[in-house]
Amino acid sequence: MTDAAPRLPLSGLVIAMNEGDRIGRCVASLAKVCAEVIVLDSGSTDDTASQAQAAGAIVRQQDWLGFSEQKNAVIAQANQPWALLLDADEWLGEGAAEALRELLATGAVERADVWKLARRTHFLGTVLDHGGWGREPVERLFRPNLRYLPAQVHERLDLRGCRVASVRARIEHDTARSLAEYRAKLARYAGLWAQQKHAEGRRAGVLAAPLHAAVHWLRNYVLRGGFLDGGTAWTYHACHTRYVHAKYRALRALQRQ
Repeated sequence: MTDAAPRLPLSGLVIAMNEGDRIGRCVASLAKVCAEVIVLDSGSTDDTASQAQAAGAIVRQQDWLGFSEQKNAVIAQANQPWALLLDADEWLGEGAAEALRELLATGAVERADVWKLARRTHFLGTVLDHGGWGREPVERLFRPNLRYLPAQVHERLDLRGCRVASVRARIEHDTARSLAEYRAKLARYAGLWAQQKHAEGRRAGVLAAPLHAAVHWLRNYVLRGGFLDGGTAWTYHACHTRYVHAKYRALRALQRQ
């Protein structure tokens, strides 16, 4: 598809804060296929807004509401019959535009309310094709009347009553600028996850943290072949194993208070 091809009846949606170094790539991939691209910025102090505008987006401002509510706020601004939502560190991969064009041109898109795309993670320059991170299904193309369920982290769409299908289109995900930044993000997410689960009444036994961490490592690094992606993949899976341990440890600490 060329840039001159007609745009699809899609609202490309992104939430962002201080993503000036990568928002342009995200927006540019959406602008090739979407009738509109809207970036909801939450007070960036860098050039996120100007980079997004230069790549073809409309930029609007909204103070941070939390992951779910911020995404719901940008969905509410969609003007097209379908929403395509990406994070600022994601972009549509090779062939995705053509797959989306075929899905909508044939009318097949009407067979579902939500469409899953396969997401592939990149970590510090390494593409992770194994370990569960090469084709992670994520619900990103959907009717804009849908909303995300309340959540502090790991937010997900409310799929009750929805027809869900998959489209052969890939999202690429460059998950970290640096190892230190990524570890800090996972530590923050572990705390948010623990708070959320504690509020829901979930409990963790004394062995929950080591057992869940061990299972995570065995399933993703060993059984799903994460080791096939090389040494950087070892670091990635080690970070996530520590994250699993940290979130259950934090949950147990909350219930003991």
